[in-house]
Amino acid sequence: MTSTDGGQELADLSDEQVHAASSEGDSEHVEPVGDDSEGDSVGDAGTADTDGSAADADIDEPIADPVAELREALRHAPGDWYVVHSYAGYENKVKANLETRIGTLDMEDFIFQVEVPTEEVTEIKNGQRKQVQRKVLPGYILVRMELNDASWSAVRNTPGVTGFVGATSKPSPLTLDEVFKFLAPQVEKDKAAAEPGKKAAASVAKPTIEVDFEVGESVTVMDGPFATLPATISEVSPDAQKLKVLVSIFGRETPVELSFTQVSKI
Repeated sequence: MTSTDGGQELADLSDEQVHAASSEGDSEHVEPVGDDSEGDSVGDAGTADTDGSAADADIDEPIADPVAELREALRHAPGDWYVVHSYAGYENKVKANLETRIGTLDMEDFIFQVEVPTEEVTEIKNGQRKQVQRKVLPGYILVRMELNDASWSAVRNTPGVTGFVGATSKPSPLTLDEVFKFLAPQVEKDKAAAEPGKKAAASVAKPTIEVDFEVGESVTVMDGPFATLPATISEVSPDAQKLKVLVSIFGRETPVELSFTQVSKI
């Protein structure tokens, strides 16, 4: 009886030991869960690092230069640029007329863009200084198109258009550099508006220039779309430090307003 009880106790003890061993085994199986949590933490940290890198990439991304973008867009745009002559003062009306005709005549595949180039200048009237938009080419419109009989007729017969500049039936297109010079002033103005600090600094640093020009005097344009062209002074505005000069544009004398710094005496 004693040996039987002892055997039973031994058996019971063995069961407890087995149960304890099983519990230890279960505990060992729990440990990898801790490893997975640690891995998740590392993964989250990696994601955070990736997000941080993306944010840094956004911060470090250079700001696009609108002037460079204009030149690139001109290089890849379809068609060629032609100069169309209109009545002075009616350029915007002619532009609207032509854009309407492009739609009504289904010429969207041949006439792509119509522009009246402008630039921002400072005018002084009655002692008040204000910024105004001035046409770079008074009496002219730029049209980007594929020239054929139908597109030529659509443009030529637009109300207010007096003709193409160049040969009557087959005008010569402008070079990309010429187009860029005419369209760049507006883009440069937008760029300056986006950098008010630089613009203000430039205004403060601008020196006062003494008047040394006379009406009828011949000068050379040194800056802007008409750089290197000869001109004749027709008006001098000392207060605004501006000159009105006559420049030969496409065979016709056209009045252009320039600052004193944009011309040089011959």
